[in-house]
Amino acid sequence: MSERVVITGIGVLAPGGTGTGPFWDLLSEGRTATRLISAFDPAPFRSRTAAEIDFDPAAAGLSSRQVRRMDRAAQLALVAAGEAVADSGLDLDALDPGRLGVTLGTAVGATTGLEAEYRVVSDEGRLFEVDHEHAVRHLHNFLVPSSFAAELAVEFGAEGPVAVVSTGCTSGLDAVAHAAGLIREGSAEVVIAGATDAPISPITVACFDALKATTPRNDDPAHASRPFDATRNGFVLGEGSAVFVLESLAHARKRGAVVHAEFAGYGTRCNAFHMTGLRPDGTEMTGAIEAALAEARIGAEEVDYVNAHGSGTRQNDRHETAAFKRALGEHAHRIPVSSIKSMIGHSLGAIGALEIAASVLAIRHDLVPPTANLHEPDPECDLDYVPLTARPWRTDTVLSVGSGFGGFQSAVVLRQVAA
Repeated sequence: MSERVVITGIGVLAPGGTGTGPFWDLLSEGRTATRLISAFDPAPFRSRTAAEIDFDPAAAGLSSRQVRRMDRAAQLALVAAGEAVADSGLDLDALDPGRLGVTLGTAVGATTGLEAEYRVVSDEGRLFEVDHEHAVRHLHNFLVPSSFAAELAVEFGAEGPVAVVSTGCTSGLDAVAHAAGLIREGSAEVVIAGATDAPISPITVACFDALKATTPRNDDPAHASRPFDATRNGFVLGEGSAVFVLESLAHARKRGAVVHAEFAGYGTRCNAFHMTGLRPDGTEMTGAIEAALAEARIGAEEVDYVNAHGSGTRQNDRHETAAFKRALGEHAHRIPVSSIKSMIGHSLGAIGALEIAASVLAIRHDLVPPTANLHEPDPECDLDYVPLTARPWRTDTVLSVGSGFGGFQSAVVLRQVAA
């Protein structure tokens, strides 16, 4: 903990808009970007609603070669990382490339690209023996999730530590925390860190249909995601990417960088219990929160806002509510808690990074984004979940949490840095 780690650059690609401006406008206005799936015909599926990005790779500056070589999730990450580096004002040429790292989180990797290529080489699934002659030359890039981080390393000349973190829906939080650890231990001076996922494909939709984890509320897609609401019945699948530039506070101040927030604390736990089930008492998330607060060296009463996982499933929202009460005590009843998944859906491994971006922007604007579509509060979810409308609120310190398949529970603390 000798080095304080700060965020000096932010890049966001999310449903509803590209860039931090449109992203924050959507959240602060309480608008939703959930709609019927347009990427393919969703008619055969139980859940036909998603939060898609209107993304044109060419308009975003990617070359035709990059588009051919890279899965959609990698494309999103590359564009978001470019925005983050530009926002940071970092002069990459002035850095020792061996001191520049990359960490990227993803839950499902290049699922979209792999499925699309399988359709080609199997003649839409009709051939048992696939014909590799019809595959793209870069099919191997889709196979290994590490290619995502490698693409960023090549683009920005990062020769230091480069890694992909894949811990399901906590991947974004864990990847940024890993980056902070590299800086604190002295393994890197600057790390480009974040997460990406583009999982809106038939195989992924079918997977969550089988689990009945996604909502079947297809007749009203704009209001389908309802975290903490008594009528919630599953999450809405999303896609997106958020990437940051992290560096030590000393390094940032030496070069005169604008500091958006400090990455102050992190904790993670696994429930070692069930691949998709959660204990209702929130024990493991409680442990992650307490560890994050301890690393940040703050008490529960210093948290101003909680950016919840808030997926909108029956068990998750009860589990989180219990964890907040256990970890924060009576203070949990005095501070706002909200879920941005109500507006941009659940982009699996990417969502934790997008929630970090939302938390940093909440600090910047002293404004808590709302939980959209929260009309009928669940009596078991009895905290202040900021229904429908954003709230002006002094926000210096934010706790952001994530919960993922496999029992992963992670929490981070972000706070304002005095000028």
